[in-house]
Amino acid sequence: MKKTIVTVVGARPQFIKVAPVSHQLKEKYTEILIHTGQHFDKSMSDVFFEELNISKPEYNLGISGRNHGEMTSRMLEKLEEIFLNIVPDLVLLYGDTNSTLAAALAASKLHFPIAHIESGPRTYDRRQPEEVNRVFTDYVSAIRFCPTFQSVENLKLENMEAGTYHVGDVMYDSAIYAKQNASQHSKILEDLNLNPSDYSVATIHRAEHTADPHILQKIMTYLHNQDSLVIFPMHPRTLQAVQSYKINTHNLKIIPPLGYLDMTSLVSNAKQVVTDSGGLPKEAYFHRVPCITIGDYTPWPETVSAGWNRLWTDQNYKTPRSEITDYGDGNASKKIVDIIDQFFNLSYREELKKP
Repeated sequence: MKKTIVTVVGARPQFIKVAPVSHQLKEKYTEILIHTGQHFDKSMSDVFFEELNISKPEYNLGISGRNHGEMTSRMLEKLEEIFLNIVPDLVLLYGDTNSTLAAALAASKLHFPIAHIESGPRTYDRRQPEEVNRVFTDYVSAIRFCPTFQSVENLKLENMEAGTYHVGDVMYDSAIYAKQNASQHSKILEDLNLNPSDYSVATIHRAEHTADPHILQKIMTYLHNQDSLVIFPMHPRTLQAVQSYKINTHNLKIIPPLGYLDMTSLVSNAKQVVTDSGGLPKEAYFHRVPCITIGDYTPWPETVSAGWNRLWTDQNYKTPRSEITDYGDGNASKKIVDIIDQFFNLSYREELKKP
């Protein structure tokens, strides 16, 4: 009888990460996908399942648009109920969203083993909700899949060496797949009348940037001052804030949020990316497009040290560009499933319990 793995997702980056792993899992396991609804807009959610050929979720909790505490508590209540009904052999989590935290809380209290993909990145700033989410999830996970060697070192320093593995980045797996498909199916450049390398791509969505009109205005001014046309697929939260604060965006080309294939085509052909996203700087690197991160930190310092990314406040940035070997060779998902195979071997699980 096949083991049952429950996968919990809720936001765009997680849909992208799920795709290559789910394709590998389906040959050996029964995977049950739960979508918390954290990203609720069709263009921010449903289209990703279609384009990445992921099975539609068996459960969609429809929980979104609330403060961190309320959102997490509602997810926790619903997930606990579902976990008790399914009784999973493993709960598989991705990244650092509220959906991840809620699922980690529910599974750990019910004593279901957890595997955490994209484990180990640290900014060491507990004011950031993502940092709290990822740290807690790492601590309660039985298996931690790290995208970088620094992530492994971070977990070693926190006494989590057992059950920790460097596998590379599953987003790299997805990026390879998406670029091949986008070249055949995406018409976004033609639709927007764009030439490769003649434009920049911007995304801004973090609450700390959209909740304060002065900060948002500063970011928009920065985008206005770029030396190329800025294409801005605007997050619903950002659109609402811009309209509410009456911020001028006339020099920016505002478009609705895009599906993964169109976004891949847009990013891979851009002159540069400007973003406050946690994952997009890596996606830009996968396509060898330079990135500017809006904010005072990045959870991916290797993108900075390799010269592909910089913080927007760093005006004297001249680091030479180099390849990032940490992210692997595009086979992270296969390595993850191989390690899950080992986890279900009793002797391996007993080894994990040793101090």
